[in-house]
Amino acid sequence: MDQIYLPKNRTGMPTGQYVIISPLEERLIKKTEFKPFFRGIASLEPLKLTIIKSIFEILQKENPENIIITGSFLDKGFKFNDLDILFVKENKLDISKLKEKIENEIGIKAHIIPIENKTLISGISTDPLYSLMLSKCISKKRIITNEKRNIDYKLLDLNLLKSKSIIDNFDILNGEEKYYLTLNLIAILLFIQNEKLSKKIVEDSIEKTFDTKIENIKYNLIEKNKFIKIYKEVYKKTFDLILENIK
Repeated sequence: MDQIYLPKNRTGMPTGQYVIISPLEERLIKKTEFKPFFRGIASLEPLKLTIIKSIFEILQKENPENIIITGSFLDKGFKFNDLDILFVKENKLDISKLKEKIENEIGIKAHIIPIENKTLISGISTDPLYSLMLSKCISKKRIITNEKRNIDYKLLDLNLLKSKSIIDNFDILNGEEKYYLTLNLIAILLFIQNEKLSKKIVEDSIEKTFDTKIENIKYNLIEKNKFIKIYKEVYKKTFDLILENIK
C-alpha cells in the first residue's frame, strides 16, 4: 500500500487524531497566485483588489489568454454601475453564464467583452477608445503592444457619427450620455492629432475646450446654447480632418 510520512513534531495534529487525505487540486494552488499587472494606476482600494482576485479565479477556469479589468471601477471611490472586463481568448464562449456566475458569487454586474488578442492589438493602433480604455487597467498578464498608430479614418468616421447625436438630441440625453459622447469626440480629435491618450488627458481637454467641469456635464448642469456652439465647432473640425485624410 502507499505510505504517507507525517513528521513526529507537527502542529495541530496530535497522535491518534483522525484525518482525511485528499489530492491538492490545481485550482486551489492557483488561488494563491495573485500578481496582477497595473497600467496607469498608482493604487487601488483593498476591497477592489479582493473583487478582482475573485473575478480572475472565476474566469481563469475558461483558460483565457488574458483578463483585463478597465472602466470606472478603477476610479477612486465606489461610484460605478458595473465592471468592464476584456476576456482575451481565440475561441468563442458563453459569456452569459460567466456574467451570471460573477453576479451570483460577487454581487456585481459584469460587462464582459470577448476579444481575440490580434483584434485587441489592432484596436489599440486604430481606435482611440481602445487606447483610452487600456491606458488605465489591471490585467492577469502583462499587456505587450506596439502602440504605433495606424489610423483608420473610415472607422473614425463611423465612431464620430455617434457623437453627432448630442447636437440633435441635447434635451433628451442625460448627463452620463452627454459625457460619453463628448469624451468620444475629444478622444477622436486628440487621436488624429497624434496626442497621447488617457482618461485624464481627454477630460482635461474637455474642461479646457468647453470651459466647464466634467461633473457639470455628468450631472446635466451645462448651459445648452454655449455648449452646443462650441461642440459644433469641435465636431466640424474633427469631421473635416477625417474627411481630408479619407480622400
